[in-house]
Amino acid sequence: MPDVTIDHIQPNLILPLFGARDQHLRRLRDFFQVEIVHRNGSILISGTEEKIQQAAEVLQRLKKFVEKHGGLTPEAFDQTMTQVTGVWPKETAKPVETSVVGVSVRPRTPGQADYIRLIRQHDLTFAVGPAGSGKTYLAVALAIEALRAREVRKIVLVRPAVEAGESLGFLPGDLLQKIQPYLRPLMDAINELMGFETGQRLLQTEVIEVLPLAYMRGRTLNESFIILDEAQNTTVAQMKMFLTRMGHGSKIVVAGDTTQVDLPRGTNSGLFDAMHRLKNVPGIAFSRLSENDIVRHPLVQRIVNAYETIAERDGTKPRSPGAKGPHEGT
Repeated sequence: MPDVTIDHIQPNLILPLFGARDQHLRRLRDFFQVEIVHRNGSILISGTEEKIQQAAEVLQRLKKFVEKHGGLTPEAFDQTMTQVTGVWPKETAKPVETSVVGVSVRPRTPGQADYIRLIRQHDLTFAVGPAGSGKTYLAVALAIEALRAREVRKIVLVRPAVEAGESLGFLPGDLLQKIQPYLRPLMDAINELMGFETGQRLLQTEVIEVLPLAYMRGRTLNESFIILDEAQNTTVAQMKMFLTRMGHGSKIVVAGDTTQVDLPRGTNSGLFDAMHRLKNVPGIAFSRLSENDIVRHPLVQRIVNAYETIAERDGTKPRSPGAKGPHEGT
């Protein structure tokens, strides 16, 4: 069985490198299926050739990080693992608990994991990313988790009633029936994560509200988890109105796709405007998901890439003015 040795491990590096109770070391052993032994300032790694080479590369990078920063964060560990292996160590991410039947949701990419972290740490998070990157689904999952933990008393799911390039004309029925086509993606996420019966019961008792953006005016929502979906289709005035509905103990997630704006030509997107105006406001986080975070059918990622390439070539790709880099929060 081949092995690799890493020498010159100073005693003061052992604890931060291996982690409390050797938690980092155990994760490396489990992930790569190798043996790792520390003796007299050297680390001996044994296993299959490919795995020990990867494990050694991870340990070398982690050693340099500890030498530079004096410690090792979970994010740095996960990012290093991903950089070396190209695989996100899903088992290391805290799952999102979503229902009484024990369903849990785990991030499937580093971008999604960082998105979850930002939402948990901030009261207002803006998320921009392509279709299928998990913007809405993960936000709904976190809202259900907060409701189950009694961190909030209700969930409010909001979406602008803007048609995607074609007119549906007059829709029959009462208000709920008229707006259902616009809110169906949110309802699908609720039903999948909570089960149809539980979701419907919470909707009937208004513990969960699903409503068009226009019906938010005049309200103040305390102890609520509020999600605005398709935020790129809000006007500047609508976005201001929505953000100022936030009451005590509430959390807001604003999710949108800047490549799918369905507003009339010449109308400024409230999402672009808000990200520019609020980029330096403390307490607000900005997450940018990419085509690498798409977790739908593999063809979806290729389709998004194709449209992005054409838009960049033609100079028609919309941009968010003043937007910062990926996964930034203050």
